[in-house]
Amino acid sequence: MHEQFLLFGATGDLAAGQVVPALANLLRDRLLPHGFRLHAVAKTRFDSNDAFRNWLGERVSKRAGDAADADALRELLKRTDYTAVDLSRPEALAAGLDIKSEGGLLSYLAVPPDLFVPIAQGLKQAGLLDDPARLLLEKPIGRDLASARAINAAIAQCVPESRVFRLDHYLGKATVQNLLAMRFGNTLLEAVWSRRWIERVDILVAETAGVDGREQYYSHYGALRDMVQNHMLQLLCLIAMEPPSALDADTVRDNKLMALRALRPLTADTAASESVRGVYQSGVVGAQAVGGFTQLEGQSIETFVALRAHIDNWRWAGVPFHLVTGKRLAERSTQVVVTFKPVSHWLFEKPQRQQAAPNRLLIRLQPEENIELQLMSSLAGPEWGAMELQPLPLDLSMPPTRRRRIAYERLFLDALNGRSALFVRDDEVEAAWRWIDSIDSAWRDAGCEAIPYVAGSWGPQQAQAFLPQSLARVARAPA
Repeated sequence: MHEQFLLFGATGDLAAGQVVPALANLLRDRLLPHGFRLHAVAKTRFDSNDAFRNWLGERVSKRAGDAADADALRELLKRTDYTAVDLSRPEALAAGLDIKSEGGLLSYLAVPPDLFVPIAQGLKQAGLLDDPARLLLEKPIGRDLASARAINAAIAQCVPESRVFRLDHYLGKATVQNLLAMRFGNTLLEAVWSRRWIERVDILVAETAGVDGREQYYSHYGALRDMVQNHMLQLLCLIAMEPPSALDADTVRDNKLMALRALRPLTADTAASESVRGVYQSGVVGAQAVGGFTQLEGQSIETFVALRAHIDNWRWAGVPFHLVTGKRLAERSTQVVVTFKPVSHWLFEKPQRQQAAPNRLLIRLQPEENIELQLMSSLAGPEWGAMELQPLPLDLSMPPTRRRRIAYERLFLDALNGRSALFVRDDEVEAAWRWIDSIDSAWRDAGCEAIPYVAGSWGPQQAQAFLPQSLARVARAPA
């Protein structure tokens, strides 16, 4: 297990809100090596290490709250040093980093993708990528297929793929790992995990937050590149991939890659029927008035995307996968809903077949994490003369632990130990971008503009058919 953690982007929101709290919690639970050290790097200058530690401690306390253990945070800060350097210049980086790589070094790039290559080159010049050093990259990898290929090729010149870890924090969530356990550890689910029994799959990532403070980043990415290309496609892969022969890293990632390559490209002819773009306007979210998203001149960036994806293989032919994500929506919710087909012959008087709730597997990732199977159960009618059915939810979640883990905790442990199954390989990244590029091209060729929607709603009216059915009914209900 590597003992040294080199964090680039140490003054960013991600570092204070997730990275440092996760490391503090691992230190609290004695899951890090005895000699663990955190080396923080960014371009902002501080008068001393103590000045940076005080600033970072206050920032973590403000952003993460009680997600970070206060005593463990103080101990982690004692083990932290800081370097200010220009991250865009490899020579300056190589000269400015005074770090010994004894005990193993993991370099984590929590920075925009245009800095990945110069940082990697600077690390290589400094000898900080020599074996057994590892490189950990935060999403996204590029903004299209061409830039992703260029980044991957340049990274490969600095460090071999076996020591590159591309991070998507959704894969560190306990519920996502529990999904794999349920799929491949239970005959009951795997037997019905195909087009014969499944009617549709919905993947929803809804946020109440806006783009405030991230306008510059968002104006170059939008919802399609920011959320669909990584988080949502990773969830799709875990649901759709074929059962692996083993849970080793390459076997799992090979099967995920096959699912990505089976995605049907979007075309200009299908763009209008298979997708919706949206952009939020002023409205009310959580009883608070909020402003709309301001487009930069000459740009048309979406804050909402709804897609109907098709996987052209034997298992999933004909099953629509609905992917919906957006900013300033009515609720904060990340969920996967697997809706099963209705029974072949309906025997019951109540409810009528058309009103009967289908069986669903509901996987919630936020704000809470749980898994629920929705079945139908009998309820004797008031006249005791007929059998009436009612929905029966079964909680399939793991028992709650005393402390809720930050998803980054599991991923950092795996990266420090060299376990790569929960990280994304270079060809996965490129296959995902290939499909995303087809959508962007189809929108451009078909002239699909972003449709305005009111903040606090469930997106444009044209997207209601893409929502999970329970939410679609709410969205259609009169105000």
